Amino acid sequence: MNRTEQETFQLTAELAEAYEELFVPRFFAQWAPYLLDGAGITTGQQVLDVGCGTGVVARAAAGRVAPGGKVVGVDLNEAMLAVARRVAPELRWQQGDAGGLPFDSESFDVVVSQMAMMFFPEPAAAVREMRRVVCPGGTVGVLVPGSLAGNPPYELFVDVVSRHAGEEARRLVTSYFALGDLDRLSGYFADAGLAVTATDRPVGEFRYDSIDQVIGVELDSTPLGGRLGPGVREAIVADCRTALAGYVTGTGEVLFPFECRLVIATNRLKV
Repeated sequence: MNRTEQETFQLTAELAEAYEELFVPRFFAQWAPYLLDGAGITTGQQVLDVGCGTGVVARAAAGRVAPGGKVVGVDLNEAMLAVARRVAPELRWQQGDAGGLPFDSESFDVVVSQMAMMFFPEPAAAVREMRRVVCPGGTVGVLVPGSLAGNPPYELFVDVVSRHAGEEARRLVTSYFALGDLDRLSGYFADAGLAVTATDRPVGEFRYDSIDQVIGVELDSTPLGGRLGPGVREAIVADCRTALAGYVTGTGEVLFPFECRLVIATNRLKV
């Protein structure tokens, strides 16, 4: 992904607030314990959350490392960090680029990144930086969305969005799934000199009250929401009511299964 494509997910203050209010409870929060369990985070550790967004993983990690531990969240987007600081002012939040982390080498016991690496313009450089800042013997853990093909509801959503909003909108939405190839993802870690110790294809879920809410969450908490011309949003909603009808439960809720990719790796001890 090039720099222009990566920057399409830089959120405004309004969208960052919507992200925390809508996306975090309905999707991101469920993955934090899974990632932290995989990374083995425990009392007293120094933890870095790369691409922390509004801080859902960092907040969860803080409860595990206390007492005596420390959690730092780093993100390129200042609007996301402003929300993180408001929600958890007791934690340290720092603006920085994943490709050039603003920390000394061997500063952390664990480095994690949830649902962010697919937006980094140079994933290989980001993994090298994660390795640089983690201590010898320390752990790096990354969780990203799986492939678009492995997430059928989103294939349908992408088809509707591209039909009404065009190729740029399609590129934005499909960028979420850019690292869905587990072999390719694991390769970044091996190439950086990390020893991959575990991989997985976990399946979680999105749960919504209605199809209309699906569209509200997917559009209003991403940059796409502010880029739709007159009538486009209404057309997307109308088509999604038909395309996604198979995911509406008997109670009227909408339930999407969502497949991800997890990689856990260890920074080899120096000899």
